[in-house]
Amino acid sequence: MFKKVLIANRGEIARRVIRTCKRLTIHTVAIYSEADAESLHVKDADEAYCVGKPPVAQSYLNIDRILEIAKESGAEAIHPGYGLLSENANFAKRCTEAGLVFIGPSADVIASMGSKLEARKTMKAAGVPIVEGVEAPVKDVEEATDIAERLGYPIMLKASAGGGGIGMQLVENAEELAKAFEGNQKRAQSFFGDGTMYMERFIANPHHVEVQIMADHQGNVVPLFERECSIQRRNQKVVEEAPSPFISQETREKMLEASVKAAKHIGYVNAGTIEYLVDEDQNFYFLEMNTRLQVEHPVTEEITKLDLVEEQLKIAAKQPLSFTRESITKEGHAIEVRIYAENPSTFFPSPGTITALVLPTGEGIRHECGVEAGSVVTPFYDPMISKLVVWGETRTLACERLIQALQTYNIEGIQTNIPMLLKTVTHEQFLQGNTTTKFVEQFYLSQLTETK
Repeated sequence: MFKKVLIANRGEIARRVIRTCKRLTIHTVAIYSEADAESLHVKDADEAYCVGKPPVAQSYLNIDRILEIAKESGAEAIHPGYGLLSENANFAKRCTEAGLVFIGPSADVIASMGSKLEARKTMKAAGVPIVEGVEAPVKDVEEATDIAERLGYPIMLKASAGGGGIGMQLVENAEELAKAFEGNQKRAQSFFGDGTMYMERFIANPHHVEVQIMADHQGNVVPLFERECSIQRRNQKVVEEAPSPFISQETREKMLEASVKAAKHIGYVNAGTIEYLVDEDQNFYFLEMNTRLQVEHPVTEEITKLDLVEEQLKIAAKQPLSFTRESITKEGHAIEVRIYAENPSTFFPSPGTITALVLPTGEGIRHECGVEAGSVVTPFYDPMISKLVVWGETRTLACERLIQALQTYNIEGIQTNIPMLLKTVTHEQFLQGNTTTKFVEQFYLSQLTETK
């Protein structure tokens, strides 16, 4: 096992990785921007180094400086967390070239899944269902118009290099297409440095369900069940739960098998997540593969009683999985909500100083929190500040615990999305376990409009 690991991230995920490393007596190295000098992950780590000025491009995305710190500190491996450089193939390659172990899949695998078009081709070859669409980049508006007429409106216009919902746009009719294509292409070029577009048939009102897999260097691939992630705003998840209350056991088995097949086909190693859209008839289609640990991994940990970060470290150290598909069982139900510093009506970020923070306590409650009273939420980074996770023997109990926890969660000095989360988890549709990706639009935003 490693003696020293550098965590190339910040906030709650850096703290999460540090916690497991400390339990395994692995020395931890944190990095921080000038804006994060007093952050909790800096205080938690055994040692910490400034990586640059506050803007993310000058700090947490500064590969040269991160590798310098790794060398200076004597780190043997780098854990990228999620977001930032976690799915950057060049970063993974540079780590390997520097003699460091990148705690994740190979650079080649990251690159192959980073292009949504290439991922579609690969999954189709692996026998995984994909949404009807194109297999090559869409060159211009004229070609997009021809494809849309063949697929039929509405269609989904997507950036091949996109992620986190950026670069996805629903196009309802021919009149919208030209403006949508040009706007989406510019946005993709700006965010990802790649304006490549492709198109898919639109799946109306789907569920978003994903499968967590773990794979070792010995060729073992084990699926750790699924997570329901349908409640989203701006195509980004805000509520996740495991197992999915929507899919049947038959669909579950098919999805798990397809995910193992996909991982083996590409020679995947370490933690990964294969995401699917599921229609009302429980047909499922490959959406994308996240080649990293997910924000929502705690709900899988709660129902399997595994530490996924520990498993990542063991795999990276060339150790085989300590479990098999047959030995893993799911126990109870877990739900996670993401607490954001944002206006609950507009979803715009709400930076500022947290003047008071009281986290709910009780049986089945877990927190992944990157802040404390006095912490400053800056405008430089993603506004997610913590995650509230609950577990119960049944989904009903988990929902009750979640509602009670949100009602007693107190954070002052900034606006948060807690009012939005409370409206969501007390809604009849959620309590029935039947929420699609249109939930926020249909039941939350529509209520706000009606009250104005």
